Amino acid sequence: MEEYKKKKILCVGLVCLDIINVVEKYPEEDTDSRCLSQRWQRGGNASNSCTVLSLLGAPCAFMGSLSSGYVADFILEDFQKFHIDVSLVSERALCELPASVVISNINTGSRTILHMNRNLPDVNAEDFSKVDLHQFKWIHWEGRNAAQQVQMIQQVELFNRPLPPQERIMLSVEIEKTREPLYQLFPHGDLVFVSKDVARHFGFQSAGAALKGLYSRVKQGAVLVCAWAEEGADALGPDGVVLHSGAFPPETLVDTLGAGDTFNSAVIYTLSNGGSLQDALTFGCRVAGRKCGFHGYDGIAEMSAL
Repeated sequence: MEEYKKKKILCVGLVCLDIINVVEKYPEEDTDSRCLSQRWQRGGNASNSCTVLSLLGAPCAFMGSLSSGYVADFILEDFQKFHIDVSLVSERALCELPASVVISNINTGSRTILHMNRNLPDVNAEDFSKVDLHQFKWIHWEGRNAAQQVQMIQQVELFNRPLPPQERIMLSVEIEKTREPLYQLFPHGDLVFVSKDVARHFGFQSAGAALKGLYSRVKQGAVLVCAWAEEGADALGPDGVVLHSGAFPPETLVDTLGAGDTFNSAVIYTLSNGGSLQDALTFGCRVAGRKCGFHGYDGIAEMSAL
């Protein structure tokens, strides 16, 4: 069992360059204004999740596509800084790295994102078939090329089948964007994160209502989780009881970029270490709240002791 606990958590999805502009107020169209600061940051949901997991003390790996060039060198160097295994990164030499221009309002904490992804393909089921699954205890998919991701998950289910339950790889999926193809991921996770945007798209006005309304889409025995910003987060498991954690807002709201990825990672971290669902939900809200009080992620490291 100890050997199982030491295995890595793998996050599959996007890595991109975030160019973050911190401003005092959101700019009006067709104006020229100065930023308080500007920085490059490694971004992408799965990439961010790895950062948070590593800072919390979990050994982790990232699987995704990367172009070549000096921006990719910056990305790889940053992965290395956070001790994240990038041996499963697929380099696509003739493609351009996705990039996001982020406008971060220091007075409201809001983040406005302009994303560009021209021609970099996501990793697919064939790429995934070459992965040695024995090194992982948990695999998390950021919902993207869902049909391919379902095939990846089926490969893990096949790997899990002969193993005793306590040695199987746990599977989680994140359904963040309101794109119809992503909804096929609902029945394919032991843990399913559904975003506030998706919940609202289905007509639900609270996390609790969304969980009850969407739970029929997940597989038997799965847990469905929905975070609702300043209202905290809810979770629903097979026992039919909706669990709730309130939010833990920082004294000053500074930067909400990556708060959702932080929440997801803290939940996965807790559950992968044997914590209860309620503990995972509360820790997720606590770490995400703390993250909103500073730029970037470095301050999360101190949360691993909680």
